[in-house]
Amino acid sequence: MSPDPAALRATQSVQSIPRNEDGPVFREPWEAQAFALALSLNEHGVFTWKEWAATLGDEIKKAQAAGDPDTGETYYRHWLATLERIVAEKGLSDPRTLERTRTAWAHACARTPHGTPIELRPGDFEG
Repeated sequence: MSPDPAALRATQSVQSIPRNEDGPVFREPWEAQAFALALSLNEHGVFTWKEWAATLGDEIKKAQAAGDPDTGETYYRHWLATLERIVAEKGLSDPRTLERTRTAWAHACARTPHGTPIELRPGDFEG
């Protein structure tokens, strides 16, 4: 099976993406979802891969300065931070909404038994 053309462009433009001979590799489903969201935003012209790579590099440097061991296990956490930063900088969302959504997911995760799909409820956004 040949890699998705958009994923191929991303892996060629952003050299740090974890990959094997078939394309990008992910440890968790959310990593693939974050990757797909970034592909979609790029395809819609929200940012260039050059801009993405520069912002991702900056997010990785900030994490390393804060003590991230750079073992590769946190790569997609940096990817997510980059995604949130670009979305806020481009005015597609704002930091308050991103934090509110992050908190809602934390509430939903805390009440969800392991192995069960996580579902957001309106109450998750209330605090």
